[in-house]
Amino acid sequence: MKLLNYFKDFLDCTVNLNPTRLDLLDQRVQAIVSCLEDDSVIGTLIEDHIPQGSWAHRTIIRPLPGDEFDADFLLLLTEVGDWSASPRVYLNELRAAFRRSSTYRDMVHRKNRCVRVGYAGDCHIDVVPHLHLADGRQVIVNWAEDKFEDTNPEGFTAWMKEKDELANGNLRKIIRLLKFLRDYKNTFTVPSVILTTLLGERVQAWDAENRYRDVPTTLKNVIADLDTWLELHPSMPTIEDPSCPGTTFNHRWDEDDYSNFQEQIAYYSDKITSAYEKADKDKSLALWQEVFGPEFRRSTREAGGDLAKVSTRAVRRRDPGEEFIDEQPGLMLAGGYRLRIECKVERMVGFRHGNLRQMRSVGKGRTLRFSVADCDVPEPFQVWWKVKNRDAEAAMARDLRGKLVRDDGSRSRVEHTKYKGWHYVECYIVKNGQVLATDRHTVNIT
Repeated sequence: MKLLNYFKDFLDCTVNLNPTRLDLLDQRVQAIVSCLEDDSVIGTLIEDHIPQGSWAHRTIIRPLPGDEFDADFLLLLTEVGDWSASPRVYLNELRAAFRRSSTYRDMVHRKNRCVRVGYAGDCHIDVVPHLHLADGRQVIVNWAEDKFEDTNPEGFTAWMKEKDELANGNLRKIIRLLKFLRDYKNTFTVPSVILTTLLGERVQAWDAENRYRDVPTTLKNVIADLDTWLELHPSMPTIEDPSCPGTTFNHRWDEDDYSNFQEQIAYYSDKITSAYEKADKDKSLALWQEVFGPEFRRSTREAGGDLAKVSTRAVRRRDPGEEFIDEQPGLMLAGGYRLRIECKVERMVGFRHGNLRQMRSVGKGRTLRFSVADCDVPEPFQVWWKVKNRDAEAAMARDLRGKLVRDDGSRSRVEHTKYKGWHYVECYIVKNGQVLATDRHTVNIT
């Protein structure tokens, strides 16, 4: 059974970071930034500060008793030519600024990519130097190797938002649940950024209204899809930053942890599916508690919705002429593979151009090129596209689109921005009647 209200109470009362701590986190970050802005060396270089990781993605969880929670933010600095010859200088100077402060001098430790500010028994905040270099790269610092590393934090957050929207707002919730499971059971180890990437990449543009209609349904389907993907990779594959091609997270994990993660995800996927499908409420609850522990307990709210084992299918909103991949005769979802599409805003004199996720929005009258940037489906395969306009301007022009189109062989598609609003492009990889991978790219036209 789904036990929907049990999941809501479990998230609200046990998993989610309580609002008072989030407010305190905001206050502490503002205090840190204010202190650094007053520093005689670092202060004049600060351009902005940007939430990163679990804080930016809204996937921070409440720590277990005796543990701390953590948050990261990027400190955007103006590049200093002399320092860039040895990038570790940025971290050294940031730590020196904290050491000059009577408030923070005894609270900081330099890590490999950040300076950590520790609040005893509560949390720590990692401050990460971040630069936009003259050549256009966005980078952070690797102290041990004395080099810059490419990053695209706002692009990653935008990608995460796209995936969460596709999952009807449930991806963030199941990431929190899996992070709690990791910390509570301590049966597997995986860095949060890798867990977020692996779960987000499993969200597919296939019958999303039903496959991700609520938290337990999303949890069951995404974990099952992750188990399928892991089975295809006996050894640890390249785990790439979805917002920054060529940048990987593999240095944060190892083969032993990956192998154990495979085994544990297979185990928990079976448990979750059994709990979801069990018709008897008490037996279902007992199985859910085997996964999440005794804190997953009886809801104090009305039990409406808890007893539904199988719900009627969601009513699909359909614009005139719109088509859906899951309704195509002869096709079925297999999943298990990875697809990532990217969009380039093509050069136009006097206007920004480049990666759209990095730019976050684009104006009217621009040319966009979507392409298959990363796909691990074995050749040969077919590529299908769907372009969907939304919002008022496109509706007024009766140009909402939404038909499925076979690729012309280029594995790319050129579009032109015409209507303000939030639109999207989806891509599907089809082989032998099976849809093996999908991806969606949101397009915000301003």
